[in-house]
Amino acid sequence: MHTAFFLLLGSSLARFLIRHPGEPRTPWIIALSVSLALLYVLGPTVGARPTAPRRLIWLSLVVAVWVVIVILAPSFAWCAVPLFYTGLRTLPPRAALFLVAVLTAFVVVAQLKLAGGFDPILLFAPPAWAAVAAAVFLYMQRQAARQRELIDDLIRTRRELAATERREGTLAERQRLSMEIHDTLAQGLSSQQMLLQAADRVWDTDPAKARTHVRTAESITELGLAEARRFVHDLAPADLADGGGLAEALRGLADRESGAGLTVRFHAEGGPVPLPDRVSSALLRIAQGALANVREHADATTAALTLTLLDDQVVLDIADDGRGFTPPPATGTTAGVRGHGLPAIRARAHQLGGTLTIESAPGEGAVLSVSIPLEAQ
Repeated sequence: MHTAFFLLLGSSLARFLIRHPGEPRTPWIIALSVSLALLYVLGPTVGARPTAPRRLIWLSLVVAVWVVIVILAPSFAWCAVPLFYTGLRTLPPRAALFLVAVLTAFVVVAQLKLAGGFDPILLFAPPAWAAVAAAVFLYMQRQAARQRELIDDLIRTRRELAATERREGTLAERQRLSMEIHDTLAQGLSSQQMLLQAADRVWDTDPAKARTHVRTAESITELGLAEARRFVHDLAPADLADGGGLAEALRGLADRESGAGLTVRFHAEGGPVPLPDRVSSALLRIAQGALANVREHADATTAALTLTLLDDQVVLDIADDGRGFTPPPATGTTAGVRGHGLPAIRARAHQLGGTLTIESAPGEGAVLSVSIPLEAQ
């Protein structure tokens, strides 16, 4: 539009100088053309915002100088074309349409004056062209405004989604940490308490057995300290840090949990299958949580850990000969289960796409079976 304005202004001045050489109004036409050009160049410096007061004053001066020069030389009328868009960009819609109508009227009068008589095409073509140009410009403005609104909505939605994901991530991490602490530190402290209470009961009557309980509690304390340090490092189970694999970690867990009236056996079936770290970690935590429930609630004398490694899945069974219970519904609440317990076990299994099956009845012991598919890991 800027280039078109200067081309039209220069060609109009050249036409006037060719058609009307040496006329008394020629200096005025040249002076007004230069003034109009200088005023137009000053446009970008008088205000960045379309409705800035200085920009409105600038537009008024440009239109006023153009009107004067058109009255003196009608050939300058076509410079109105770029001024249409300048007015549409600068003024509110109604004021801009009024300015376009005024400029169009001057163009029609100037062209009829140049033609020297009535010409229908000169009477109707400029208004039709101005109407089409204004309609297209206003339509594009509305589309641009809608696009800006859509972009703003998209940015706002993305920010809200990011905030929601951060909140969900924070809650998931809190839940995971709470389950980790429950399955490690809390269980270790509970075992220590039971062993120390047992040592206190036999301290005078059976000092050797009391010292055995104390040493077992000491080993559990050492393991708990290693777990706490592992939390700080990367939250991986300390039993898996030595690289012995899940089977060795479960065998060590069974040895530690045996004692104080409970014997835990471990058995592995199937060939060596490499397991992802998160699967090994989750199954070890599940075994720790299940054995903690057995020790605290089942009143059992024996328990068994069975790890079955298949090509497409890994299965961990925890069985005990305790007093049993009525399994809660899979989607319901687990009333009567202290702490996390079964909900934590079920959550860990579901996070890996696995399932938890509980077989138990009052007085008949219990079997917990966790199956994790390996294809999806």
